[in-house]
Amino acid sequence: LKSNPSNNEEKEAQTQLTKSDELQRLHSQALSAYQQEDYEAAISLLDEILAVCVWDAELRELRAECYIKEGEPSKAISDLKAAAKLKNDNTEAFYKISRIYYQLGDHELALSEVRECLKLDQDHKQCFSLYKQVKKLNKQIESAEELIREGRYEDAINKYNSVMKTEPEVPVYATRAKERICHCLSKNQQATEAIKLCTEVLQLEPTKVNALKDRAEAYLLEDMYEE
Repeated sequence: LKSNPSNNEEKEAQTQLTKSDELQRLHSQALSAYQQEDYEAAISLLDEILAVCVWDAELRELRAECYIKEGEPSKAISDLKAAAKLKNDNTEAFYKISRIYYQLGDHELALSEVRECLKLDQDHKQCFSLYKQVKKLNKQIESAEELIREGRYEDAINKYNSVMKTEPEVPVYATRAKERICHCLSKNQQATEAIKLCTEVLQLEPTKVNALKDRAEAYLLEDMYEE
């Protein structure tokens, strides 16, 4: 407007300037809330900014961090996927998406996302380290399931014990391994051990249908019909 004054455009320009100032103020507040670990407030402020600045990858990454802290991983993934598209060679976003999937127990999607990171940078240390871990775990689980399909239950039990050694830090994998070992024990007519392990799984996750079915099978083997 300074170079080309126009009455028609002045009102629009002033409106845009006011909006810009307001967004900068909200941005400062959001960063402050994030630093003070008030993630709920930060999300609320970032929602307002992103309603206008839809294509801002950094803001989406910041909101994703807040969602992670608030225990909302699916929302974090959504923002990180957008950030991965909005910013070229965004290895960090792919790494974070892969880690979230891995923590949730979705090792196949974790593997797929970490490969995207390595396509962009094959020397990315964090992605390569995660890739090796997920690939090893993925292979062990696939192998164990193949053994179950073949009815080789003892071998499958050994393989799922290896899964628990490979990933002792993320509880979802241990719970799933125990659930599948319980299945193998039940199929192998090792009723007492099956009942014990299924019960352990069901104490952690009372609605695990497969564990209930396998324990029921084990109870039948022991003539415990009421149970």
